[in-house]
Amino acid sequence: MGDFRKAYVYIRDGFVGVLEETDEGYSFCYDPNYIKSENAVPVSLTLPIQSESFISRTLFSFFDGLIPEGWLLNIVTRNWKIPENDRFAVLLVACKDPIGNVSIKEECV
Repeated sequence: MGDFRKAYVYIRDGFVGVLEETDEGYSFCYDPNYIKSENAVPVSLTLPIQSESFISRTLFSFFDGLIPEGWLLNIVTRNWKIPENDRFAVLLVACKDPIGNVSIKEECV
């Protein structure tokens, strides 16, 4: 078992859950306090609110879709010296302040 990276997922400024690397690939789990909140909405229709973790061998399509493409991806990977195929690292640096309402942080704030 290695030292896996975590990403903290927010909708607007509210903490929603944790996306992390695992031995099997990736997991996403909603925060129990978020699940109980009356304003809770899923981050995606493909990741409905539930207390059980979602598990995937590949980065979940919703999170992968947040990553920039084309020339913008080239700028991100070149400026931060990230391999283009390290989608999780790109997600961590490029999705802190996205256009939509979901953001990804390296630390829980």
